Amino acid sequence: MIHAGSGTSSDSSYANQASHAKATFLRLSIMMLLEFILFGSWFATLGLVLATYKLPAIIGPAYSLSAVAAVVSPVFLGAIGDRYLSSQKLLGLTHLLGGALMLALPALVKAGDAKMTLIAIFAYMLCFQPTLGLTNSIAFRHLGKSEKAFPYLRIFATVGWVIAGLTVGAMGLSASTGVFTFAAVVSFVLGVYSFTLPSTPPSAKNAKFSIGDLIGSKSFVLFKDRNFATLIFCAFLTSISLGVYNSFASPYLGALGISNVAGVLAIGQASEVIFIISVPFVLRKLGLKWALLLGMGMWGVRFILFALAAEHQPNLAIIGVALHGICNDFFLILSAMYIDRMTPPELKVQAQSWLIMAISGFGSAAGSYISGTIFGATVAQHPEAGAAAWTYIWLVPIVAAVVTAVLWIAFFKPSKEQEPVEADAAT
Repeated sequence: MIHAGSGTSSDSSYANQASHAKATFLRLSIMMLLEFILFGSWFATLGLVLATYKLPAIIGPAYSLSAVAAVVSPVFLGAIGDRYLSSQKLLGLTHLLGGALMLALPALVKAGDAKMTLIAIFAYMLCFQPTLGLTNSIAFRHLGKSEKAFPYLRIFATVGWVIAGLTVGAMGLSASTGVFTFAAVVSFVLGVYSFTLPSTPPSAKNAKFSIGDLIGSKSFVLFKDRNFATLIFCAFLTSISLGVYNSFASPYLGALGISNVAGVLAIGQASEVIFIISVPFVLRKLGLKWALLLGMGMWGVRFILFALAAEHQPNLAIIGVALHGICNDFFLILSAMYIDRMTPPELKVQAQSWLIMAISGFGSAAGSYISGTIFGATVAQHPEAGAAAWTYIWLVPIVAAVVTAVLWIAFFKPSKEQEPVEADAAT
């Protein structure tokens, strides 16, 4: 009888743990869902909105400043999240402040005030960019040994972006300042919800303070690892393509005569759901290195399709949009998983921040600036050329993808200790 009772107690304990894990996964899923409803509701069609309100000249600068914000703020706030303030509270505060800033944008854009519009976008992105790393860090912290569930958790980010695109498109807001009001409401909701997330105290709370902590200088040691340095640099190169895509995909689709641009862009996020499911299989067959290469290289392929679409083949551009699932799932998600696996607890938030900095910061800034410059010299100067004038812009990400592939193959050599990402995800 004692033995039977012991077994019952053990079964009950296991059931409680399983129930708790499911509840935590649900709470984290809602966090991801809201984070990307917010991001996708305005960022995807920002270029189209600015062009509609006679501010096409600041499309490149707007996305460039968004990227600069990703350079300035994530490591700083990452250091705070690692040492001084619970991550869920930091997430909540940044979204509440961001919502207030977002409310100012409709009036500024309608007034044609280019300078203040850029300042408001920059201020908002200073608040928002760190939250991309924070949500990853919170997720990995509470998934614990179940980190292999991260790709499935990330599905809710994809669903969030799809919901945002379809909702904005259905409401007829793709080219309207209404996207900013919509985003503000979601930001307030997410800000409040963040305070209800599982407690995520600083992992290095008792560490001695230093001025270097405020700029995340102690995380520089991560770059001594060649694989980490290679990953971050290749993330930078790949995100040049991301900067080009974010800046000019929506106006280009408009130039091709495609209606409901927000809805079409949502196809890309919808494809992520399909490809996320394939992540374990691809990792098992290809391994981490080659799965990541697939994600990086596919950015080049999508822009080849964009270039070909100019020859009266707009469906090729839609196919290029649909490749977003491979581009993201086999690059962004696997990179985040790899970084969480290889970094010590006291540097995890900052390590994720470096990834966000490379992707949404330096890389996107370079892509937005370069493509914006080319846009000004080609499309803006020769609007009569139509979609054909955009070809020079797409050459930038195509070349970037080729260079990235060469560097990745040559320098990234994961050790057996760093490969469990593959084994775990495949189980």
